Amino acid sequence: MDDDFTSFSMDDADREMTRLWRTWRTVFEMLQDRGYEVTEEEVQISLEKFRHQYSDESGRPDRNKLKVQARPTEAMKAKYTPLPTPSNRDPQPDCGTIYIEFCPDDSGVGTKQVRTFNHTVDEGNFHTGIFVTRTPISPSAVRLLSGIPGRICEHFQEQDLLVNITRHELVPKHVLLSPEEKSRLLARYRLKESQLPRIQVSDPVARYLGLRRGQVVKIIRRSETAGRYASYRWVI
Repeated sequence: MDDDFTSFSMDDADREMTRLWRTWRTVFEMLQDRGYEVTEEEVQISLEKFRHQYSDESGRPDRNKLKVQARPTEAMKAKYTPLPTPSNRDPQPDCGTIYIEFCPDDSGVGTKQVRTFNHTVDEGNFHTGIFVTRTPISPSAVRLLSGIPGRICEHFQEQDLLVNITRHELVPKHVLLSPEEKSRLLARYRLKESQLPRIQVSDPVARYLGLRRGQVVKIIRRSETAGRYASYRWVI
């Protein structure tokens, strides 16, 4: 009986560890795709190495260890730097270090946990924070998460990141335009941004890339006749 229970527990722990490893890898792919400084070794971490670094003594995942910080690359800074204006001739990039934390609680995640996360983001002077939980969080917690002045905080469930949706063959490539590229696009076609087709910030790919309202994203699709063609979406 004891052997059977131990075997079941180990199998259960291994399944949980494997699922969390897949989520962890997607997080680093997401950071890389957004433009943060991550190494290929971090993105391609093996299950064995992940298990060694992030399990507890019983072999189960220790989510208290799952915390990440990453800085924006110069290319990302360029994409997030507004165009100069008469009142602001030297605009600074609207991006900075990101902090990601996996919540260890498996139920009842609400304002208490979010308040603690917000405090970490604010005290650490992080520009952006991502709070990853096993279960949904309450509506009041969602509102609290997005309520830090001058910070951007996002929420994902672990199951949202089990599979990287942008790697699916049916999902076209999305590329964020810089403010300068956006300006040139609108001038070329003599358009206002509101005349472009739209994409919601709640769209799964928009959430993955951390797109913000007012930005424009280029969507590149394959075509049997044209090879590749691009369309554009205004983020709302």
